[in-house]
Amino acid sequence: MVDAKIKTQRKTASGLAEEKEIRTLNRMMLESAGRVAERINAKAIFIYADACREGSLPESVSRLGRVILVTKDEKSLPDELRKSQVGIIKIPQIKLTRMGQLKMAVVMALSADMVDQGDKIVCLAGVPELGSLDSLIVLDIGREFEMISSADVRSLSEHIKPAIFEAALNLAVELAHQGREGRSVGTTLVLGDIESVLAHSRQLTINPFKGYPEEDRNILDPQVKETVKGFSSIDGAFLIRDDGVVVTAGRHLNAAFEDGELPQGLGSRHASAAGITSVTKATAIVVSESTGDVRIFRNGKIFMTIEKTAM
Repeated sequence: MVDAKIKTQRKTASGLAEEKEIRTLNRMMLESAGRVAERINAKAIFIYADACREGSLPESVSRLGRVILVTKDEKSLPDELRKSQVGIIKIPQIKLTRMGQLKMAVVMALSADMVDQGDKIVCLAGVPELGSLDSLIVLDIGREFEMISSADVRSLSEHIKPAIFEAALNLAVELAHQGREGRSVGTTLVLGDIESVLAHSRQLTINPFKGYPEEDRNILDPQVKETVKGFSSIDGAFLIRDDGVVVTAGRHLNAAFEDGELPQGLGSRHASAAGITSVTKATAIVVSESTGDVRIFRNGKIFMTIEKTAM
């Protein structure tokens, strides 16, 4: 009994020491982010809040008034932390790499006009399971860097509402990670400029959404998102209006891709997404069946790639 009690005490002491070490690391990372943001006049500090077990932010960060919290569950954020932010970005309930966390956050911030071309941002990422921040990255939006391959960064909200883009991207990333019925699937979601896209496409299969009221076809409805996942294995693309209504599925995109070359290994699904976005103002999100990567196309180019996380 005495030995068991001693072991329990040692385990508790070890746990407390580890927790203290994590909290110290988090405060150091946050304070460093605040200093860097002030020095470079950053537009915002992105903090992956799920990897930060802090109830409040240090003064060096909160006084800047430019904090954007990234989380999978907004309700789990401490009240004090909520008060210290200027925006919240919700990402899917799936495992993401550190760069995946930042990519999701940045592209959603772009779609919501939280950041724009020319802005500098400071990003903090980490491991949610450990509750620790361990990566600080400074990004210059609109210049050539790893995350966005096209230097031509425009507002994603120009032709598609931020909430619709966010719902479609979340759906695509979830589908890429989870698949359907235990197997990988690939699909394309085309958002916005619906009349032009219809003019440059043709129906391959019977439209499973035909005849249903518009309120029963909106991608913001969780049930509709599941329906889209259910039909993700059929040939052709989903066409989604700028207000979120799914117009059709099983659509063949006719526009040929002629402007430049796609990266090696990308097939017809990616070529058709590049083609349709080169002749219309639509945005296309492609889930690769072979790799599980998600690519966003605008203006005939790959705007961003979100790689699948190794399980």
